[in-house]
Amino acid sequence: MTATSVGALLLCRADPETVRPVAHLLRERLLLVPAGDGWSVLVPEGKPWRKDTQGGAPADGPTAADAGTEPVDRVVGGWATALAVGSTWPVLALWWDDDRSGYTLASGFRRPVGYTWLADGTPAAEEEAMRTSALRLGLDPVTDVQALEALTREDPGTDADARLRGLLAVLARAGVRLPPGLTPGEPADRLRSVAGILPEAEQIEWAGWRDAVRLELDAVESGSLGPWVLGPRARAVAAGQVAAGLPLTVWGARRRSGGWIAAGLVLLVQGLLGLAYNRFRSAGGVSPGR
Repeated sequence: MTATSVGALLLCRADPETVRPVAHLLRERLLLVPAGDGWSVLVPEGKPWRKDTQGGAPADGPTAADAGTEPVDRVVGGWATALAVGSTWPVLALWWDDDRSGYTLASGFRRPVGYTWLADGTPAAEEEAMRTSALRLGLDPVTDVQALEALTREDPGTDADARLRGLLAVLARAGVRLPPGLTPGEPADRLRSVAGILPEAEQIEWAGWRDAVRLELDAVESGSLGPWVLGPRARAVAAGQVAAGLPLTVWGARRRSGGWIAAGLVLLVQGLLGLAYNRFRSAGGVSPGR
């Protein structure tokens, strides 16, 4: 692998219609593509990560679009968390650079888990992370877990890219079907080019808060964000999102982490929108009923 092979993919266990409104809140240019039965993949169009993981962060401010601010795993880990915290479906971020490859799995408010391999395929994480990942993804607790655990054992003939392909082979049993060419180890430019020519690819681009809120409201009305959009439980969840989003945004800003800033902003927006939606519907005479 070379420095030019830095790249990432975001696998979402939801269809594109469900992923679309939340993906807009990342305020990043992305391509959204179906990736199998009940799965979607987001392909970043930009590269807001640095290739030299030993370098320092820039001094001009913590924006998510600043190239060269963070290593790829930290950026996409923040994105995965941002997508998952306001949703009912998990997000699996696959990433790779010239030194390592791995994944980060985000699911709701739970702490993200992940696994890392060195470029030559040497495992560099705890085996327990694989079992936790299988549980959160709803994989088979016997056959799938055994296949995943095999990826945590030494194998001199298997490099980091092959480890990620092995992970995708296990996920194929759960319905994942990545389009040809969207392959771990490919540089981000090639991933973007491949995704861009797919007829079902959809451009996700930030168009301002008004459009983002409209998309979010459409998703709430359609029920694609889950059943708990009205009633006491929904208000409690929304309040929790606001309470968690503010300090997470501040923490991300202090660390100059665009990914974690995005996670905090998604929580804040969805929480505030949830509270406003409940109040509006209740005032309009709509019974929570859930």
